Amino acid sequence: MENWLDLDTLYELTSQYRALGPLLGFLLPFIEAFLPFLPLFVFVIANANAYGFLFGFLISWGGTVAGSYTVFLLIRKYGDAKVFRFLTKSERVRKLIQWVERNSFGPLFVLLCFPFTPSALVNLVAGLSNLKKKVYLFTLMAGKFVMIGIASFIGHDLRSLITQPGRTAVVAIVIFLLWLGGKQLEKWLDKRVENDISSIREEQTAAEEERREKEN
Repeated sequence: MENWLDLDTLYELTSQYRALGPLLGFLLPFIEAFLPFLPLFVFVIANANAYGFLFGFLISWGGTVAGSYTVFLLIRKYGDAKVFRFLTKSERVRKLIQWVERNSFGPLFVLLCFPFTPSALVNLVAGLSNLKKKVYLFTLMAGKFVMIGIASFIGHDLRSLITQPGRTAVVAIVIFLLWLGGKQLEKWLDKRVENDISSIREEQTAAEEERREKEN
């Protein structure tokens, strides 16, 4: 652990990463959209350290937007295929699809702003919904702009994280708050979806009863 916290070791690793070129910095966030268990946050920090805040941010943002939108397009095109059909059997996914179709931009934007919310689920639900492609692309670009910007700002200066314990503590608190905020947002979303779906069902039931009364 001491070796990993040594500044010379960290800068040597950063130099080796930079030597591989910006294509790797773009591909890692791109691939993470297909393999969400990969640490996007780490890739963003690595890009910010290797290529500077602005260029590192642009590489990370471009890679994750391109990857996420590619996943969205694949789900949109092949969502009815057998390989994806099991996904729509999930009660949560079906409810999220209905909710997204009603609420569109706002909730998806907020979800995508948080680094630790399940963006893979957002891509899946958006792809299976009837959300317009241009609307989701704009939402994705805006949400990821905020998220990648936060992550790049937090991790772009390794030296200060090692040599300034106060800044490190602030960064740790911010990361924890982002994680906590993302979890609370997920809970709020689940509750909101349940309430909206219940309201829709009540409206449908009331409309059906009214129709029956008129027929009688």
